[in-house]
Amino acid sequence: MPDYSARLEKALEITADAAAVSLSFFRNDPESEIKADQSPVTLADKATEQSLRDSLQDHFPGEAIFGEEFGRTGEGAAMWIIDPIDGTRSFIAGLPLFGMLLGYLEDAHPKLGVIRMPALGEAYAGGEGLPASCNGTPIRTRACRSLDDARLFVNEGDKLAISEADVFQRLVRAGNLRRLGADCYPHALVARGLADAVVDYDLQPYDYLPVSAVVTAAGGIMTDWQGNPLSMTSDGRTVTAATPELHAELLDLLNRP
Repeated sequence: MPDYSARLEKALEITADAAAVSLSFFRNDPESEIKADQSPVTLADKATEQSLRDSLQDHFPGEAIFGEEFGRTGEGAAMWIIDPIDGTRSFIAGLPLFGMLLGYLEDAHPKLGVIRMPALGEAYAGGEGLPASCNGTPIRTRACRSLDDARLFVNEGDKLAISEADVFQRLVRAGNLRRLGADCYPHALVARGLADAVVDYDLQPYDYLPVSAVVTAAGGIMTDWQGNPLSMTSDGRTVTAATPELHAELLDLLNRP
């Protein structure tokens, strides 16, 4: 098995440098505009992604890069995938729960990922054959095997309530403890063993592929709503769970007629 430890160490360094860029804009009321998909983008998103791209090109010349703001550059089986500010709405509102996502893929399969929370000073990392960590300390999912005992996050609840109303109603009655959330941080909390599951909706590959590498390294599972492995062509509906038993129970809940 290839050793991705050096790549992961460099990815942590690169995201730490880029975090300083995003924080320089945070709570300074950055200008924003609405993209074609109706999501907001700020100068901070663009500047942060450019910082990440520049560093990746310096340290990994010739490897492809796919980012939310500037699309894909380069070709080949090795590709870095970027979400410079995961949670731009939180960023605009001054909420410190926005993240930064960086993943490395080979043949479109995630091999390592970093979830950095710039305003919280937390960096979650993990990869194939590597342990998951938070700020260098090993982390692991909880051994929660029953939805009745689970700490469940329902992400993008406003979208789910409109587009998947029946599913939303089942989710807000499930679990032992429920929170409505958004973006990458609830998934990081599953990897850390503080939450047990996240149901998410309307994501893009740069939202879920870096996260899935961290969750998997921590002993968890992250798939689409049918239980299929996540890929560049997944439909954006994901489920993260601490254990196989909990994952199976959530899939059953999501797919009831």
